[in-house]
Amino acid sequence: MKKTVHVVGAIIENEKNEIFCALRSPEMDLANHWEFPGGKIEIGETPEQALKREIQEEFACTIQVGAKVEDTTYEYERVIVRLETYKAQLEEGQPNALEHAATKWVTRDKLTQLNFAPADVPAVVKITNEAK
Repeated sequence: MKKTVHVVGAIIENEKNEIFCALRSPEMDLANHWEFPGGKIEIGETPEQALKREIQEEFACTIQVGAKVEDTTYEYERVIVRLETYKAQLEEGQPNALEHAATKWVTRDKLTQLNFAPADVPAVVKITNEAK
């Protein structure tokens, strides 16, 4: 039986209506795929608390977590991932990639041009359609 991992992702939007995307480094699972940054929910944490902590740890900035966008379960080769994505705004600082290979701010209409990890795709589709 495959292990299920419960993770959260932040759809951080700036004042120019661009979305923050992070490229997984070659050392990570799903290397060279783009994702909405976030990570695993620890025992006793709410998804919102986990998201704030992960963004602080991986990008050295703080966010305000907003509405839930999507809740997706995706079965990868070795693991089943349940990904909850939330809208977020930067509270303090600018994201600084400490673990990812690259980051970029992307407008909604360009999101589908990035090679996103499969679990992130439903959220990409949802927020891309919001713009229309």
